[in-house]
Amino acid sequence: MIYSSSHTQNPIASHKSSLSSNLPQRIFTRKEVIPARNDVLWRIERGAVRTLTWSEDGTFITLGYWGPRDLIGYPLSRVKPYQIECLTSVEVSVVPPHLWNQDVNTLITHIQQAEELLSIVHRKPISLRLWQFLVWLSEKFGRDVEQGKLIELNVTHQEMAEVLNTTRVTVTRLLQQFEEEGSLLRHKRRIILCLPNKVIK
Repeated sequence: MIYSSSHTQNPIASHKSSLSSNLPQRIFTRKEVIPARNDVLWRIERGAVRTLTWSEDGTFITLGYWGPRDLIGYPLSRVKPYQIECLTSVEVSVVPPHLWNQDVNTLITHIQQAEELLSIVHRKPISLRLWQFLVWLSEKFGRDVEQGKLIELNVTHQEMAEVLNTTRVTVTRLLQQFEEEGSLLRHKRRIILCLPNKVIK
Protein backbone atom coordinates (compact mmCIF):
# COMPACT_ATOMS: atom_id res chain seq x y z
CA MET A 1 0.00 0.00 0.00
CA ILE A 2 1.36 3.45 -1.00
CA TYR A 3 0.55 6.50 1.11
CA SER A 4 0.60 10.00 -0.26
CA SER A 5 3.09 12.46 1.22
CA SER A 6 0.23 14.21 3.02
CA HIS A 7 -0.38 11.12 5.17
CA THR A 8 1.79 11.93 8.20
CA GLN A 9 0.03 9.94 10.94
CA ASN A 10 2.24 7.57 12.92
CA PRO A 11 1.48 4.11 11.48
CA ILE A 12 1.86 2.45 14.90
CA ALA A 13 -0.51 4.91 16.54
CA SER A 14 -2.86 4.55 13.60
CA HIS A 15 -2.81 0.77 13.89
CA LYS A 16 -3.43 0.93 17.63
CA SER A 17 -6.27 3.40 17.14
CA SER A 18 -7.97 1.30 14.48
CA LEU A 19 -7.35 -1.81 16.54
CA SER A 20 -9.07 -0.20 19.50
CA SER A 21 -12.11 0.75 17.48
CA ASN A 22 -12.40 -2.77 16.06
CA LEU A 23 -12.40 -4.56 19.42
CA PRO A 24 -15.70 -5.98 20.72
CA GLN A 25 -17.27 -3.79 23.40
CA ARG A 26 -19.39 -4.60 26.44
CA ILE A 27 -21.40 -2.39 28.76
CA PHE A 28 -22.01 -3.24 32.42
CA THR A 29 -24.21 -1.49 34.97
CA ARG A 30 -23.20 -0.22 38.41
CA LYS A 31 -22.66 -3.05 40.94
CA GLU A 32 -22.55 -5.64 38.13
CA VAL A 33 -19.68 -8.15 38.24
CA ILE A 34 -17.60 -8.47 35.07
CA PRO A 35 -17.52 -12.15 34.03
CA ALA A 36 -14.63 -14.39 35.05
CA ARG A 37 -12.75 -15.15 31.84
CA ASN A 38 -9.17 -16.35 31.59
CA ASP A 39 -8.94 -15.82 27.84
CA VAL A 40 -9.33 -12.03 27.64
CA LEU A 41 -8.33 -8.76 29.27
CA TRP A 42 -10.80 -5.90 29.57
CA ARG A 43 -9.73 -2.37 28.71
CA ILE A 44 -11.90 0.22 30.44
CA GLU A 45 -13.15 2.86 28.01
CA ARG A 46 -15.55 4.57 30.41
CA GLY A 47 -16.41 4.23 34.10
CA ALA A 48 -14.66 2.76 37.14
CA VAL A 49 -14.31 -0.68 38.75
CA ARG A 50 -12.67 -2.19 41.78
CA THR A 51 -10.98 -5.56 41.97
CA LEU A 52 -11.43 -7.47 45.18
CA THR A 53 -11.20 -10.75 47.02
CA TRP A 54 -12.47 -11.86 50.41
CA SER A 55 -11.22 -13.80 53.39
CA GLU A 56 -12.62 -16.98 54.92
CA ASP A 57 -14.85 -14.94 57.24
CA GLY A 58 -16.30 -12.97 54.33
CA THR A 59 -14.29 -9.78 54.87
CA PHE A 60 -13.76 -7.92 51.59
CA ILE A 61 -10.20 -7.05 50.57
CA THR A 62 -9.94 -4.42 47.85
CA LEU A 63 -7.07 -5.06 45.43
CA GLY A 64 -7.36 -1.95 43.26
CA TYR A 65 -9.42 0.80 41.69
CA TRP A 66 -9.35 1.14 37.92
CA GLY A 67 -10.62 3.67 35.39
CA PRO A 68 -10.40 4.65 31.71
CA ARG A 69 -7.47 3.17 29.73
CA ASP A 70 -6.67 0.65 32.48
CA LEU A 71 -6.39 -3.04 31.61
CA ILE A 72 -8.02 -5.45 34.03
CA GLY A 73 -8.82 -9.15 34.02
CA TYR A 74 -8.43 -12.52 35.63
CA PRO A 75 -5.16 -13.36 33.80
CA LEU A 76 -3.50 -10.49 35.74
CA SER A 77 -4.06 -12.07 39.15
CA ARG A 78 -3.35 -15.28 41.03
CA VAL A 79 -5.63 -14.27 43.89
CA LYS A 80 -8.58 -16.60 44.46
CA PRO A 81 -11.39 -15.68 44.73
CA TYR A 82 -11.06 -12.66 42.44
CA GLN A 83 -13.87 -10.36 41.41
CA ILE A 84 -14.25 -7.23 39.27
CA GLU A 85 -17.10 -5.06 40.50
CA CYS A 86 -18.42 -2.06 38.56
CA LEU A 87 -18.57 1.10 40.70
CA THR A 88 -20.34 3.01 37.92
CA SER A 89 -21.79 2.17 34.56
CA VAL A 90 -18.79 0.74 32.68
CA GLU A 91 -17.89 0.31 29.03
CA VAL A 92 -15.02 -2.03 28.20
CA SER A 93 -13.23 -3.34 25.14
CA VAL A 94 -12.46 -7.06 24.98
CA VAL A 95 -8.72 -7.58 24.34
CA PRO A 96 -7.77 -11.12 23.18
CA PRO A 97 -4.41 -12.70 24.15
CA HIS A 98 -2.68 -12.14 20.80
CA LEU A 99 -3.02 -8.37 21.32
CA TRP A 100 -1.81 -8.18 24.93
CA ASN A 101 1.79 -7.47 23.89
CA GLN A 102 0.61 -4.23 22.25
CA ASP A 103 -0.43 -2.85 25.64
CA VAL A 104 2.81 -3.41 27.56
CA ASN A 105 2.89 0.17 28.88
CA THR A 106 -0.64 -0.18 30.21
CA LEU A 107 0.29 -3.45 31.92
CA ILE A 108 3.31 -1.78 33.51
CA THR A 109 1.06 1.01 34.77
CA HIS A 110 -1.27 -1.63 36.26
CA ILE A 111 1.60 -3.11 38.27
CA GLN A 112 2.81 0.31 39.43
CA GLN A 113 -0.63 1.38 40.62
CA ALA A 114 -1.24 -1.89 42.45
CA GLU A 115 2.10 -1.59 44.27
CA GLU A 116 1.48 2.06 45.11
CA LEU A 117 -1.88 1.23 46.66
CA LEU A 118 -0.31 -1.68 48.56
CA SER A 119 2.29 0.66 50.04
CA ILE A 120 -0.42 3.10 51.12
CA VAL A 121 -2.48 0.53 53.01
CA HIS A 122 0.52 -0.27 55.23
CA ARG A 123 1.24 3.34 56.24
CA LYS A 124 0.91 4.39 59.87
CA PRO A 125 -0.86 6.08 61.54
CA ILE A 126 -4.28 5.41 60.03
CA SER A 127 -4.81 9.16 59.46
CA LEU A 128 -1.80 9.20 57.11
CA ARG A 129 -3.08 6.05 55.41
CA LEU A 130 -6.49 7.58 54.76
CA TRP A 131 -5.12 10.92 53.56
CA GLN A 132 -2.68 9.30 51.14
CA PHE A 133 -5.46 7.06 49.83
CA LEU A 134 -7.59 10.16 49.15
CA VAL A 135 -4.64 11.79 47.36
CA TRP A 136 -4.17 8.59 45.31
CA LEU A 137 -7.87 8.63 44.36
CA SER A 138 -7.67 12.33 43.45
CA GLU A 139 -4.74 11.69 41.13
CA LYS A 140 -6.56 8.84 39.41
CA PHE A 141 -10.18 10.00 39.43
CA GLY A 142 -9.91 13.71 40.26
CA ARG A 143 -10.18 16.99 38.42
CA ASP A 144 -9.08 20.47 39.37
CA VAL A 145 -11.75 22.82 40.73
CA GLU A 146 -11.47 26.25 42.31
CA GLN A 147 -11.22 24.88 45.86
CA GLY A 148 -8.74 22.07 45.08
CA LYS A 149 -9.10 18.59 43.62
CA LEU A 150 -12.54 17.02 43.27
CA ILE A 151 -12.61 13.21 43.52
CA GLU A 152 -15.22 12.27 40.93
CA LEU A 153 -15.52 8.68 42.10
CA ASN A 154 -17.98 8.16 44.95
CA VAL A 155 -16.29 5.75 47.39
CA THR A 156 -18.33 4.97 50.50
CA HIS A 157 -16.88 5.09 54.02
CA GLN A 158 -17.31 1.32 54.21
CA GLU A 159 -15.38 0.79 50.97
CA MET A 160 -12.57 3.03 52.23
CA ALA A 161 -12.47 1.01 55.45
CA GLU A 162 -12.18 -2.22 53.44
CA VAL A 163 -9.27 -0.84 51.41
CA LEU A 164 -7.41 0.51 54.43
CA ASN A 165 -8.03 -2.39 56.82
CA THR A 166 -9.85 -0.28 59.39
CA THR A 167 -13.43 0.39 60.49
CA ARG A 168 -16.12 2.54 58.89
CA VAL A 169 -16.43 4.48 62.17
CA THR A 170 -12.72 5.37 62.07
CA VAL A 171 -12.95 6.53 58.44
CA THR A 172 -15.98 8.71 59.24
CA ARG A 173 -14.25 10.25 62.26
CA LEU A 174 -11.06 11.04 60.34
CA LEU A 175 -12.94 12.53 57.39
CA GLN A 176 -14.78 14.81 59.82
CA GLN A 177 -11.43 15.74 61.36
CA PHE A 178 -9.95 16.57 57.93
CA GLU A 179 -13.04 18.67 57.17
CA GLU A 180 -12.76 20.58 60.45
CA GLU A 181 -9.08 21.26 59.71
CA GLY A 182 -10.04 22.64 56.30
CA SER A 183 -8.15 19.92 54.46
CA LEU A 184 -11.21 18.76 52.53
CA LEU A 185 -14.67 19.92 51.57
CA ARG A 186 -17.84 17.96 50.87
CA HIS A 187 -19.51 18.55 47.53
CA LYS A 188 -22.79 16.64 47.53
CA ARG A 189 -21.55 13.07 48.10
CA ARG A 190 -18.06 13.74 46.83
CA ILE A 191 -14.84 15.04 48.35
CA ILE A 192 -12.67 18.00 47.40
CA LEU A 193 -9.09 17.91 48.70
CA CYS A 194 -8.04 21.46 49.57
CA LEU A 195 -4.41 21.03 50.63
CA PRO A 196 -2.41 18.82 48.26
CA ASN A 197 0.71 19.53 50.35
CA LYS A 198 -0.98 18.66 53.64
CA VAL A 199 1.31 16.91 56.13
CA ILE A 200 -0.27 14.37 58.48
CA LYS A 201 1.39 14.07 61.86
